[in-house]
Amino acid sequence: MARGWESKAVADQIEEGKQSNPAPAGQHAGAAERQRQGQLESLRLSRSRLLEQLERAQQPAYREMLLKGLRAIEQEIEKVMSRPAE
Repeated sequence: MARGWESKAVADQIEEGKQSNPAPAGQHAGAAERQRQGQLESLRLSRSRLLEQLERAQQPAYREMLLKGLRAIEQEIEKVMSRPAE
């Protein structure tokens, strides 16, 4: 019986948490900026991997494929960088 009472209390606390005010606008903007920075970091890592592979690549067709990928990544980085922070 006591266990059921504890579960009810926990459920009530969870429900109260859901009903509380949403995060302030500043926190939301911070989350958007963190997401943007994470995306930029991911793109930069992909770019560095492509550059390393390009240094070792010897086949012309493979080099061309890597160069196309590199151009696409750089365009995406430019797009993310030019997007205003929310």
